[in-house]
Amino acid sequence: MYTFQLLFILAGISSIRAGPNSNTCSVYPKDPYIKAGENITLTCQSSCVGTSKIYWKLNNDRIDDSLSSMLNRTHTVLSLRNFTHPRATLQCYTAVTQQVIGGTIIETYSAKPRNISCVQHRLNQEESGGLDSLTCTWEHHMNPPVNYTVKGVFHKQKETVRCHSKKTTCTFTQLVTLRDDNITVTVTATTHHWNVSSEPRTFVLHDISKSLPPKGLEVTDSAGLLSVKWRRLSPLEPGRCEVKCRKVLAGGETVECDHSETGNNTRPYCLLNDEANGSIMINNVDSCITYSFSVRCVLEKAIWSDWSKEILHVTKLNKNHVNLRLWRKVSEPGENGLRKVRVMWMGIPKDCGGTFTYDIKQTPDSEHMTGGNYTFCGNTTCDVVVNQDAHRINLTVFQNKDVLVVKSLYVPAVGESLPQVTNIQTLSDDNVIKVSWMAPMQPVSGYKIDWTQDGSQYHWKESEYTNVTLSGLQEKKPYNITVTPLFGDKTGQGTQVLHVCSSFGDPDSIAITVVPGHRQAFVSWNTTSQKECSGAVQSYTVNYYKAQDGPHLNVTVDSKTRNVSLKDLSPDTQYTVSVDARALTGITTSSDEKFTTKKFDPGLVTALSIAGSVIIFLVLFLGLCFAIQWKKFQEKPVPNPALSSVGVWASQSQQKGICFQPFRNPSESHCDTVYPEKAQSTSTPSPVIGYDTHTASEYIVDYANSGMTLDLYTEDESPVEPAKTPPSPGESTALISSESSTANPYRSQSSVESSVPETAKLSKHVPVKQQERALLKTIYVTLDMIEQDHNR
Repeated sequence: MYTFQLLFILAGISSIRAGPNSNTCSVYPKDPYIKAGENITLTCQSSCVGTSKIYWKLNNDRIDDSLSSMLNRTHTVLSLRNFTHPRATLQCYTAVTQQVIGGTIIETYSAKPRNISCVQHRLNQEESGGLDSLTCTWEHHMNPPVNYTVKGVFHKQKETVRCHSKKTTCTFTQLVTLRDDNITVTVTATTHHWNVSSEPRTFVLHDISKSLPPKGLEVTDSAGLLSVKWRRLSPLEPGRCEVKCRKVLAGGETVECDHSETGNNTRPYCLLNDEANGSIMINNVDSCITYSFSVRCVLEKAIWSDWSKEILHVTKLNKNHVNLRLWRKVSEPGENGLRKVRVMWMGIPKDCGGTFTYDIKQTPDSEHMTGGNYTFCGNTTCDVVVNQDAHRINLTVFQNKDVLVVKSLYVPAVGESLPQVTNIQTLSDDNVIKVSWMAPMQPVSGYKIDWTQDGSQYHWKESEYTNVTLSGLQEKKPYNITVTPLFGDKTGQGTQVLHVCSSFGDPDSIAITVVPGHRQAFVSWNTTSQKECSGAVQSYTVNYYKAQDGPHLNVTVDSKTRNVSLKDLSPDTQYTVSVDARALTGITTSSDEKFTTKKFDPGLVTALSIAGSVIIFLVLFLGLCFAIQWKKFQEKPVPNPALSSVGVWASQSQQKGICFQPFRNPSESHCDTVYPEKAQSTSTPSPVIGYDTHTASEYIVDYANSGMTLDLYTEDESPVEPAKTPPSPGESTALISSESSTANPYRSQSSVESSVPETAKLSKHVPVKQQERALLKTIYVTLDMIEQDHNR
């Protein structure tokens, strides 16, 4: 240890003496390799950074500054005591800039090889003769190449043997040793720089001897018992052997045998045997199962031998272990009252060998009825027909024409009152269905559970408890499960639960319907089942967001809700809405739909549409009413002047009557006297001489369909051709009452019968004196319209 410290210090001093030309930064010695537990001194040269102070880190952990000291301005020495790290990185840093200026890797080797162990054995484990060998192993953690030398000294024989190796194991061969001799072993490790030897260790050859594995294994099978025998290769010395027993299942998988099979409850498969030939009896083995056996032995206080070669054996069929698991499925009675019974059982494994036949015999389950029918069936199923009575079905298995086993089951009668289980509960997960139920009130001996996926192939099992686990099911398939209680040799009523899925897939697909509004949208959806066992939906999450930007919003509802209303949306904006269905299994199915909100509020548009429709209707209605009134006004008939009393107003001085020619009847008086309410002029009118006189100063009475006016034409005016209008019968004129108002020239109008012909002219010429022309140049008379006989 002191030699290494002196070398490190001398190296540091030689580096310091290198002078100012050495302006480098480094840590030395470089990559030292030391013995674990020794002290080491290292130097950091900081010439490249000037006089900066440094500090150290070992494996990125800072070292206490008290372990280092400065030799001068550019060299700092670090002393590490009892260094045991197998491999460590040491670095020095500047204190100001915390920059790495140098480093090295320190490795250690173990002080000595340790934990030496040796085993004496035969090179050829299959032969009892041959030379003994001795193999020794040890521990020594070394990275660089090391050469090992193992030295063995036999005490009694006074013989020394050596073995060389580059690994931590070495074998001595061609040894001739005494069984009661001892040997002392020493291991020496050597490198180019050092060598170290282990502490010597002494072994007793008898204790480190490894037995040879037994040979000649034999297995015999008799009445469900297996006998395993072997032959020891070291029969002269006491020892013990151990038997390893395994069952070989389908597919090559192996499982350990039960302790009950080997008949040992303390240490499995262990048997003490001091004889040359060992043996063991194995009971309760399964029928037609492949077993594998292997044996190893050990001398007293010695080392176990290797396992012998494995031997395989297929067991014979044991009648006591035949379990046909007989069961049946009974259909509903047909129109003829017969029922079909499918009888099912587990066949004898093919590995058992031999020829097996199966016969079914059905008999009515009554004491006074005997006999029955035999049916030859297949290896696992058979269909028989029974009536509505209770029956007993017997299955007989023959092996090489000898009866191997007989099993029976009960078929209840139609309508028979039987106990049954209630409240069946199922739980599915990863193609496994767990079934539980409530037992009936009556005590039961067990339960039969059968299940089917397609109704044609059934699986079944028996349980003593009110729960069972069904495994090996098809993925994502529905199963019908029936639980039937057993009462000794009879059965109860089966209780069935339908469509129980072994596992669940994705939830059903989702079809989205969106009814957009102005600032809201109504979203509804339906699920469409695409698989037999879709995941049951636990909740729905509705996500919606703008197509361009905007936050993603969501609404979560339960599985019973199938619609939501989205509010506070932007008008005339495209949105994307998605509905996520989350199942109880955690699997999610999503569907999305795009929609655009309306630019205007549909309620406002509807109100404006209604208001516009009302306005248009009112305008059309008023226009129609106006048109009807105008048409009525245009179609009003002009009253017949022959049926009215018309007078010409005279001046105030003239109070006498004015004479008119009669309009219709020439046999009447040629003058009709009209007494005006007030004289219009003081002059006295001249009487009318005749109605055929045509002068320029005569009255012209003209009728038209739209009305009537009475004009007085002067000499300066052109006469108007009188219109020819059919007379209105029943109209006549009467005298004007003097008690009427001054504004109305007509005093009275009444309807009387008239016999004027319709072809008579409806005009009357009234002559006027010359002195009244200037005064009565033009007079307009308006007559009230008489509505009588309007329709004519």
